[in-house]
Amino acid sequence: MKQIARSGKKILFVGTKKQAKDIVTESAQKVGMPYVTERWLGGMLTNFNTVRKSVKKMQSIEKMLTDGSFDSITKKERLTLTRDKDKMEKVLGGIAQLGRVPAALFIVDIGHEHIALAESKRLGISTFGVVDTNGDPNKVDFAIPANDDATKSIAIIVNYITAAIEEGLAERQAAKDEDVEDNFADENEKQAAKIQAEAEAEAGRGGRGRGAGQGQGQGQGGQRRRSTGGGGGARSGAPRR
Repeated sequence: MKQIARSGKKILFVGTKKQAKDIVTESAQKVGMPYVTERWLGGMLTNFNTVRKSVKKMQSIEKMLTDGSFDSITKKERLTLTRDKDKMEKVLGGIAQLGRVPAALFIVDIGHEHIALAESKRLGISTFGVVDTNGDPNKVDFAIPANDDATKSIAIIVNYITAAIEEGLAERQAAKDEDVEDNFADENEKQAAKIQAEAEAEAGRGGRGRGAGQGQGQGQGGQRRRSTGGGGGARSGAPRR
């Protein structure tokens, strides 16, 4: 569970039994994981695209009710839409943010949630399940032997699982922060190197300019000296009259 959470994947909590509903809902919301605590819809995983359409419809009705898009409809129509939204939210509210099939299922009472277990097996999804003495541990990938009827027993297992997921999420966040710091340091080094290179290039251009000016001045002076010397020689060599 910790490794799955650290990789950024989702774990779907499933517990529709009366003893597990509140515990599963609270724990899943605490770690930001999807959950099903009211009723497992047939095809929730195997027909995931259709379920997503229902979720989008629910979200669109909720948005229209809040932004005033339905102000022009009658009171009866508004009431009907509100009831439809409430029904869908009761069943689909826990998976509203689930954009794709989860990486794993955590199930309380694999016998009671046999449809969810069958669908996850069909899709090759990893399963973690609380298995009582009346259940077959071979049906799940990771069996947790415990009493799945007692509220205290369920709470102990679910809280332990939630703590493991929290550790995975914390490690993932720490790794992200470290990557951000490394990237920031790299950017600073690149910027400093760029500034230094520009400064060196500017200094090189200034040195070449001064060298060229000095060479030109020296050349002009030599020419003046040579021309002066040549004139003196011509005057001294001329015959006197």
